[in-house]
Amino acid sequence: MKRLAFALLLSAALLSCGEKVPRVAPVGPNEVIVAFGDSLTYGTGAAETESYPVVLGQLIGRKVVKAGVPGELTAQGLMRLPRVIEEHRPALMIVCLGGNDMLRRMDEAQVRKNLREIIGVIRAQGIAVVLVGVPKPALIASAPAFYDELAKEFGIPYEGKVVTDVMYQLELKADPIHPNAKGYRRMAEAIAELLKKAGAI
Repeated sequence: MKRLAFALLLSAALLSCGEKVPRVAPVGPNEVIVAFGDSLTYGTGAAETESYPVVLGQLIGRKVVKAGVPGELTAQGLMRLPRVIEEHRPALMIVCLGGNDMLRRMDEAQVRKNLREIIGVIRAQGIAVVLVGVPKPALIASAPAFYDELAKEFGIPYEGKVVTDVMYQLELKADPIHPNAKGYRRMAEAIAELLKKAGAI
């Protein structure tokens, strides 16, 4: 039985290693990446210098703008998006939104629609997109399937595990819904790895 369980875990790990990450255009040393989202992007629960966008910028040697608004819903993010694009003219945007919608038990179909529009607006501007999934509050939490489905629909890189992993570890959390400095570093490391696999860095 133990051998069977080990074999299943090993095959799952090999399959995950073999998954191809969609490619994006390299981000040049003088180009800008915008991290777009809510409190998880803003860095609530940690110091200003400990948010994931700040740490990510240090890890990849690129300018990463922190465009996170605590409490923001996907509908609000969609309205704010054009101003952010106009101000920063990024080569790539990291979208991490949806947590507040789910905390308010908003209709998942609408959340998905808003995220699809956000990704569509960014892509229409010729900007690369990376999507980060946020877990739905539950006894056994995970990012809803629509994140992965949207990533596949648009053919964009997707990180769907790191936020959930952080939220399951008390030592990585500042409060029930926000990481601490260590948690944000874990997020930054995972996103940096994804960017490298996608060819952005």
